[in-house]
Parts: sequence; structure tokens; C-alpha cells
Amino acid sequence: MEVKQAISEITSQLPATTRLVAVSKFHPAEMIREAYDCGQRIFGESHVQELQAKRATLPDDIQWHFIGHLQTNKVKYIVPYIDLIHAVDTPRLLQEISRQAERVGRQIPCLLEIHVAQEETKYGFTPQECLAYLASGEWRELNGIRLAGLMCMASFTEDEQQIAAEFSTAENLFNKVKKEFFAADPNFCERSWGMSHDWKIALQHGSTMVRIGSQIFGERNY
Repeated sequence: MEVKQAISEITSQLPATTRLVAVSKFHPAEMIREAYDCGQRIFGESHVQELQAKRATLPDDIQWHFIGHLQTNKVKYIVPYIDLIHAVDTPRLLQEISRQAERVGRQIPCLLEIHVAQEETKYGFTPQECLAYLASGEWRELNGIRLAGLMCMASFTEDEQQIAAEFSTAENLFNKVKKEFFAADPNFCERSWGMSHDWKIALQHGSTMVRIGSQIFGERNY
């Protein structure tokens, strides 16, 4: 399937409240350009060096989202231009993003990554850790960041009931966090869940961003 057709098929099924993040990691700049020419503007990358190289050759109005595990020593390279960091998995990382963002005069929207999957390899706060961190109020002192919502990855499984249950956990946590900590903040609104194999299930659980790569660009070129 061509990139244009794939994007058209996916976006036609998304509600107005949900945006497509085209996961372009491991795919060449030419394929990103092809998606861009179809009107796609949000692209997700997870390797800083690869993102830097692509950004240098592609249009300035692309919104770059960092969707992978971000190391604290790499933060400084992306804060001048990144539009959203999806996977903030520790308080320390959030502090570093804020510090580097203040250094360049920016405030970066960030999502807290929630660990809902059964796989131990996934990063993120457990729901209990997330609530405890927000209750601590430490994040309120970080002027270089703005918490914009939550992100999660469901287990990589064929069991759709399990996937739905994990997205439901994330959705319920978002609602609780919104009510307790961000009721007056319209910017705290993002629920980044759903990937190529499970995005249709994610839509049933309040997703506002689906991160889709292989359905658009084909299998990755490692």
C-alpha cells in the first residue's frame, strides 16, 4: 500500500478528537516527505541522532514528537525544537527536560508514561507511582515543562481483551488525574495510546493520539 493511501485510510477512521502521529523512526527522509506531501505534519522519532539528521533536511513546519525512551544526556539536543515528548518515565527525566528547556527559553509539553503492560521491558510510572508523584507537587516547580497528558503502550499480544483492559486502566487513570490535579487546565488533555496493531481498540478508550508506523511506511528498515 502506498503511503498516501495508508494515511488516508487511517485518518478517515479517526474521530476529530484524535490525531495521527506517523512513526517515522528507521524510515528514510524521502518517505517522511511523501507523507508530508499528503498533508501529514506530526512525525514520531525515538533516536536523537536520527531525528537530528532528518530534521536538517525536511520542512520547518513539521511537528516532531519524541516517542521513545529518552536518555537524560540526550535531552539538550532536542529541546530547542521538539513539539512533544511522549514518554517521560521518571521524575529525573522531567527535571532535566525542564532545566534544558529553560536554558533555551522554552516550555516543553510532556506526557507521563504509564506502565500498564504485563511485559517487564516497558518503562514508565505505575498508576500508583504516577498519582504519588503528582501529589508530591514537585512538578509544579519545573518551569521548563508543561504536563499535557499521559502515554502508555499495551502488551504486544493477540489478546484483544487484555489490550482493552490495559487501555481502560490508562483511561481511568487519566480521568482521575485530570479531576484531581488538572481540572482547571485545558492543556492537560492528551492520551497517547494505540499503535499499528491496536489503535482501533485505543480509540474505544479515549485516545487522542495514535502512534502508527508500519501501517503507513511498511516494515522498518533496520
